[in-house]
Amino acid sequence: MADPLLAVRDLRVRFETDEGVVRAVDGVDFDVGEGETVCLVGESGSGKTVACESITRLLPDSAAVDGKIRFDGTDLTDCSASELESYRGGRIGHVFQNPQDALDPVYTVGEQVVEAIRIHRDVSKATAREEAVALLDRVGIGEAEARFGDYPHQFSGGMKQRVVVAMALAPDPDLLIADEPTTALDVTIQRQVLELLADLQAERGMALLFVTHDLGVVAEIADRVVVMYAGKVMETGGVHELFDDPAHPYTRALLACLPGRGEGFETIGGSIPEPTDPPDGCRFHPRCPHAVDDCETGDQPAFRAVDGGRADTDSGGSGGPEGDTDAGGTDHEVACLLYDDDHALPPELGVSDD
Repeated sequence: MADPLLAVRDLRVRFETDEGVVRAVDGVDFDVGEGETVCLVGESGSGKTVACESITRLLPDSAAVDGKIRFDGTDLTDCSASELESYRGGRIGHVFQNPQDALDPVYTVGEQVVEAIRIHRDVSKATAREEAVALLDRVGIGEAEARFGDYPHQFSGGMKQRVVVAMALAPDPDLLIADEPTTALDVTIQRQVLELLADLQAERGMALLFVTHDLGVVAEIADRVVVMYAGKVMETGGVHELFDDPAHPYTRALLACLPGRGEGFETIGGSIPEPTDPPDGCRFHPRCPHAVDDCETGDQPAFRAVDGGRADTDSGGSGGPEGDTDAGGTDHEVACLLYDDDHALPPELGVSDD
């Protein structure tokens, strides 16, 4: 089996605050294979952005990060700051949620794309300018040559996001991390940006790690899905398996919020727990309609492989990618106590024992 391009193992990120220790990410594993699209899904506060920014150390110095992050065989957690520069913005590109914050208002759009090219490649300014114009044209900036000298405030939100995509693609990355890149855009522009990313990914063969809370977007673009809640992974699997046979009550609740999936307008009762005081046991249990007493104690339930609506502890389920499964695989696993042999599985969470 081929090793994944990106392998994240037991990632933990904590922040010291006046209110206490915030464990924003608490023991997360996931893989991204070459050319694969993996979506990190969950409500705001689930730890998706922090997990992604940990990969190339974009977090503030106050963050304490533990775990292993392997990229193309290199452990990024062992890299020095200078060694990491060749990966950050180079082989690993980032597209952030708010393009306004990602662009410098005092420099022209063209200058910023040129800078992104020359930081990672030894080319002349003239060559970089030609490539920058070509990139702006490729991401859909009309009259790219004429608009090279425009400033960010002269672009719409959708056009700014396209510029940010061009900057991220300038060094020709192997992995593009896109953190809610369409959230601030209207539906029409959102679809255009998603189609652009899909086309560019197909052209370049790059992998895509896409952060979103929008399961409608996930259904369109994902190969595999990692469902996060309160700093933990609840469920992982191929997009078809997860949508057709969601195992975790949290995943099912998220899907019920989609138009056409629930009865009318569905919401998830309660709210995500305070990051300084997460509950024992399964972190979703205070909001889970199927929780039993055992869900409220101990640690997060172990992962179990899901097959046809049931989970099997003997089929290698050990926490998603811990076993280094095939990078393009669709292994479906769930961290839910109700799937072990000591508890009765509600019929709506899987097939009955009969």
